[in-house]
Amino acid sequence: MLRNKPIINQTVLERVELVQGNATFKGITDTVVQPIMGRPPKWWQIGLTAAFSVLLLLVAMLSYLVYEGVGVWGLNNPVGWGFAIVNFVFWVGIGHAGTLISAILFLFRQKWRTAINRFAEAMTIFAVICALIFPAFHIGRVWVAYWLFPIPNSMSMWPNFRSPLLWDVFAVSTYFIVSLLFWYVGLVPDLATVRDKAKTKVKKFWYGILAMGWTGANRHWQHYERAYLLLAALATPLVLSVHSIVSFDFAVSQLPGWHTTIFPPYFVAGAIFSGFAMVVTLMVICRKLFKMEHIMTIHHLECMNMIILATGMMVGYAYGMEFFMAWFSGYKYEAFAFINRATGPYAWAYWIMISCNVISPQLFWFKRLRRSIPVMFVVSIFVNIGMWFERFVITITSLHRDFLPSSWGYYTPTWVDVCTFIGTFGLFFTLFMIFLKFLPIIAISEVKAVMPEADPHYGEEH
Repeated sequence: MLRNKPIINQTVLERVELVQGNATFKGITDTVVQPIMGRPPKWWQIGLTAAFSVLLLLVAMLSYLVYEGVGVWGLNNPVGWGFAIVNFVFWVGIGHAGTLISAILFLFRQKWRTAINRFAEAMTIFAVICALIFPAFHIGRVWVAYWLFPIPNSMSMWPNFRSPLLWDVFAVSTYFIVSLLFWYVGLVPDLATVRDKAKTKVKKFWYGILAMGWTGANRHWQHYERAYLLLAALATPLVLSVHSIVSFDFAVSQLPGWHTTIFPPYFVAGAIFSGFAMVVTLMVICRKLFKMEHIMTIHHLECMNMIILATGMMVGYAYGMEFFMAWFSGYKYEAFAFINRATGPYAWAYWIMISCNVISPQLFWFKRLRRSIPVMFVVSIFVNIGMWFERFVITITSLHRDFLPSSWGYYTPTWVDVCTFIGTFGLFFTLFMIFLKFLPIIAISEVKAVMPEADPHYGEEH
């Protein structure tokens, strides 16, 4: 005679992996809210001081640039695009993982995104802010930037709407606005939780304003879910379009090494690749410092590592396809551009790119390495280094040897270039440290929704 055994829903089995330990609804709330309510720990104060010091370096470099002019950069003839464009593309790429995790995985109902989406969304906002600095100052005379706007003026200067550089303005600014709204809408229920937990009148006042009168009523949840779904639907095509348009800055030109149709999907895959690597780098540190290993679990990290492996394979395929098409086209200038990348004066940068982006992610084929904290941390650092060098290789090696040998040159960044790039990390981490202290770094309501207790049939036996 068969004994009656409890039948556990498969969904419950999947949910159990997402929050480990004997976590309760109250325990999740207390874990996320405690860093906001308590005194800032010493490591946070040291980190904020260090990040702000580097931010001051950025301010000093930009002030020096405006005072002296763009001649302080290492630009020359024929390399008219240098560190500014390299770093712009790098930071825009870093900002892709947040919207992908939040929007696309939300639409596909991937429950493992819940513990990391807030974290990644914040990183997106801060990375795009860092990216926007470079084109803003790359124009040279910043004080006459209003010439770029399509307004009637005595000089009859109008933007060239056929230029992908102008498309960038619309694409990146739209991406930033939608990502910011998406991030804020997701924050509203948790800001109300912080408001209710606050002990001081000042915190209650400010978090109350940010929560916009949220009470958790059924009507509020209905409006919230509709707004969140709408913004997710708007953000999803932006993930694909923004870096595609950034790639058009290169692809629509006639320059060998740039003029190729593979750039849009190649740039999108590379952006997701570098963005996920940055999320892993920061998440490994924060989950340990905030003691949130039971919420940001190894399962979450493993899922991200698998995406890093998949997008790394796409990027490696794109590298090989570029060489194949250069040979197959029979166009000698195109073939020379790619041979020059691998064997020319910048071969060191090319092989660093290949080693970091193609070889290092292959470790994630092995489950034990994919779930190893030290291994994933080191690989994520290598991926970020490799993706910066990818942008460097694409931008510089295609320019430094022109069609005529008499036009050849060698680009070397100046100390202003290097210090400005380092300074953007100061801006990024200053904003990030402020976020860690004053806002919930985990979406409390979404994490609770994937816990077993949220299932109305949890604990039933049939």
